[in-house]
Amino acid sequence: MVRTRFAPSPTGYLHIGGARTALYCWLYARKTQGTFILRIEDTDLERSTPESVQAILDGMAWLNLDYDEGPFYQTHRFDRYHEVIQQLLVEDKAYRCYCSKERLEKLREEQMARKEKPRYDGHCRNRTEEAEGSFCVRFKNPLEGVVEFDDLIRGKLVFANTELDDLIIARSDGSPTYNFTVVVDDWDMKITHVIRGDDHINNTPRQINILRALGATLPLYAHVPMILGSDGKRLSKRHGAVSVLQYREEGFLPEALLNYLARLGWSHGDQEIFSIEELIKLFDIKDINRAPAAFNQEKLLWLNQHYIKTSDPAHVAKEFAWHMQKLGIDTSNGPALVDVIRAQCERTKTLREMAERSRYFYEDVLIADDMKTHFPADILPALQTVRDQLSALPEWTKEEIHGVLTRTAEANSLKLGKLAPSVRVAMTGGTVSPPIDTTILLIGRERAIARLDQVL
Repeated sequence: MVRTRFAPSPTGYLHIGGARTALYCWLYARKTQGTFILRIEDTDLERSTPESVQAILDGMAWLNLDYDEGPFYQTHRFDRYHEVIQQLLVEDKAYRCYCSKERLEKLREEQMARKEKPRYDGHCRNRTEEAEGSFCVRFKNPLEGVVEFDDLIRGKLVFANTELDDLIIARSDGSPTYNFTVVVDDWDMKITHVIRGDDHINNTPRQINILRALGATLPLYAHVPMILGSDGKRLSKRHGAVSVLQYREEGFLPEALLNYLARLGWSHGDQEIFSIEELIKLFDIKDINRAPAAFNQEKLLWLNQHYIKTSDPAHVAKEFAWHMQKLGIDTSNGPALVDVIRAQCERTKTLREMAERSRYFYEDVLIADDMKTHFPADILPALQTVRDQLSALPEWTKEEIHGVLTRTAEANSLKLGKLAPSVRVAMTGGTVSPPIDTTILLIGRERAIARLDQVL
């Protein structure tokens, strides 16, 4: 059975690259009816924070990437890591290294001066007696041969063992290191497929050697190319919003972001729009592109607007309500959110934009001085007629409201295109809104009349 894992380090938010990796792991587990595991790699005690852990969990929850096991925390597994370190020491597959920091720095400087790759020289590798003072524990990497594996994205990769030094697996304070804890976790959790960013490629041969030393079954590896910014450089903070939750703040729907991330390095013909069900059915690791993908904000906005327009308004309303609340808009007294979404969906690309443009449906409107030019003296009698007829309508429907506007325009020898802008400013305080009959319908009879009274 397939078992995948997403294993972020909680040293910051869940970023876009991490979210895409999580999505690929999740999709492959769901496609194969396997197990998706969340593991929090929090061994960097100085940089890991509870806030970052929460940001990761919140980001996963917002994207609806549910996990079958976990979250597991590496800091809760130190006893297990120490047990395996002792096992490797007893089996002579690891050793205590007493080299001082000064010696290692001098060694590094000398190697750099000779234009050699800095690496540990095995000084303590064959030492048999224990000594006083602090020590770290190093893994005895094989001195000969190669590490060869078939990457599911990149194909066959080969690393010479002579290029790999004896990796520290426990620091002098006894805490285990990243490359070691990952190995023990993948082994204990029976991970079958390690899908992760290609910045881990150089870690893989080291981890494979430790797994082999432990007699473990090797997982299959798939290293996903990085995401680039529009300038061709690695996506980073300077490119704008890279946190998943920042995209929520900006008004993106989770399914739009997931669709975009899935296509950012994976494809199925020329298809651009995928439901989650389609992604699960069609996704295959082998179809992930080897080349880095460039992040395109305009394409994401296009996708987001597509989802806003085509999704069930009741579904969109759950996320839209969050944005209205963030803006401090009380939606309890006003039109149903689904009706506002239907009215605004063609006009806005994000839910935040929609929320900002929908305030007038729920709150009183102030007419700014620069808007008062929309009420010349010759338009006021028509506005009075609109006000009186709206007040007298037997039924508050879009058709009845439209009839009031057209009849008033004709009676006052005005084109509707001359009357409607003035009514729109009276209703919304601005010049942009959905069709005026729809806008008045949603504002409601009482508010609409009060706003015309205010202008008159």
